[in-house]
Amino acid sequence: MSFTKWANSKCKKLNWIDIQCIKLSVFAIALALAKIWPEILGLDLYVYLVIAVLAALVPLKKIFA
Repeated sequence: MSFTKWANSKCKKLNWIDIQCIKLSVFAIALALAKIWPEILGLDLYVYLVIAVLAALVPLKKIFA
């Protein structure tokens, strides 16, 4: 079994609250990294927007395919 199939089988067991907790933990880790490495906050706003759009393209492509 490949890692992708294994991960998909595990994700099917999660409900929406579990997914929201994962999102919150990722957000908290990102804030912690920004606190530890303050230079990352010095980037221009468009850099963050480009990263957000690129990250959103993958799931959007799967949703509307």
